[in-house]
Amino acid sequence: MKTIIKNGRFVNEGKIIEGDLLINKARIEKIAPQIYKPNVNEIDAEGLFVLPGVIDDQVHFREPGLTHKANIYTESKAAVAGGTTTFMEMPNTKPSATTQQLLEEKYQIAAKNAWANYSFYMGAANDNYDEVMRTDIQNVCGIKIFMGSSTGNMLVDNDAVLDKIFAHAPCLIATHCEDENRVRARMEQFRNEKPHASLHPIIRDETACFLSSSKAMALAQKHNTRLHILHISTGKELSLFDSTKPLSEKRITSEVCVHHLSLNDTFYETLGNQIQCNPAIKSVQDQKQLWQGLLNDTLDVVATDHAPHTAEEKSKPYFEAPSGLPLVQHSLLLMLQHCTEGKISLEKLVEKMSHAPAICFQIKDRGFIREGYFADLVLIKKDTSYQINSENILYKCGWSPFTGKIFDNNIIRTIVNGVTAYNHSPQAFYTPNGLRLEFNR
Repeated sequence: MKTIIKNGRFVNEGKIIEGDLLINKARIEKIAPQIYKPNVNEIDAEGLFVLPGVIDDQVHFREPGLTHKANIYTESKAAVAGGTTTFMEMPNTKPSATTQQLLEEKYQIAAKNAWANYSFYMGAANDNYDEVMRTDIQNVCGIKIFMGSSTGNMLVDNDAVLDKIFAHAPCLIATHCEDENRVRARMEQFRNEKPHASLHPIIRDETACFLSSSKAMALAQKHNTRLHILHISTGKELSLFDSTKPLSEKRITSEVCVHHLSLNDTFYETLGNQIQCNPAIKSVQDQKQLWQGLLNDTLDVVATDHAPHTAEEKSKPYFEAPSGLPLVQHSLLLMLQHCTEGKISLEKLVEKMSHAPAICFQIKDRGFIREGYFADLVLIKKDTSYQINSENILYKCGWSPFTGKIFDNNIIRTIVNGVTAYNHSPQAFYTPNGLRLEFNR
């Protein structure tokens, strides 16, 4: 059956327009002030805002090999409950996705289990240049380079290899930027301090970030590489980026994550290792500057870097605890709360979480509410409370640093490829319906 969303307030391309939307199979067939069709399924959106589904360009779903923490099924299910209809997943699984065969095996898992649309990064290493060059740019979101070590053993620290990959990369390169020598030196300097997560932004400081981001940018400018620098966490790094060009014309783009916008170093006292992540959550001043950079288009995309670990792993002493926190179920709620508090408009939120990722990665027919595009939609209700608790957390790890937080908005329904994946009341999930992303390249 066709589906009509009636009486919605559609937030799209800088405007909020009231009307109806007709879904035929997986795609949007018509948008109009009023649509009348007999024998169709109707969704009453009276009083609701309808947004294009969130596209998260950086998640870690831990499959294969680390499935005691998470897997594609559980985390993508959490994603759709939070309004995220598309994800791009990182290669530092076990084994790492550093060959075309291993990469394709992840796609095969997702084809059976993903609630949301999906793509997976090809992982670069010091010794897999030929495999990286074989990446199919029509069907793979990008190449991931760890220019600073994080979870997994994927650090690329051979300068000759880096230069060669930047020179010949067939598609977008996404980088994790922290200077490894700086981080290791700082780690040794503070090794004898009392272990506490508050050391994290001191060890992985703004200098480590700036040195590595500057290096990536220099390589991209040298070779005219399409570069996307992930999880910018410092105000100092903003000086590297150009806010004057339209996003579609930028060769170098940037991402900021919801936790760097929502938290700062004053939260380590209460949350400790729960918010230990790479790059680190930094100062109040950095947080303010990140907001400025987001609003003036220096920063292009909002994502999560969703990176779950078990509660037991995170409860270890600071120097032994892994970095990363679970976020994908609550990223839209966090940003909607910032919207309620006046930090960002609803239209700008949609631009940064849906439109911009689609433009940056040249995703085919997604990220906008347009006739002919896939019907990936999220219906939200403002001015209604929702509290995170242990019963409604869907991450396999079972915890969130935001447990107990009350939001002033609610995710009512998430539609993936024209079919309801999640319905809030009564809470119901239907069937995994995610599709592999295609790219206009």
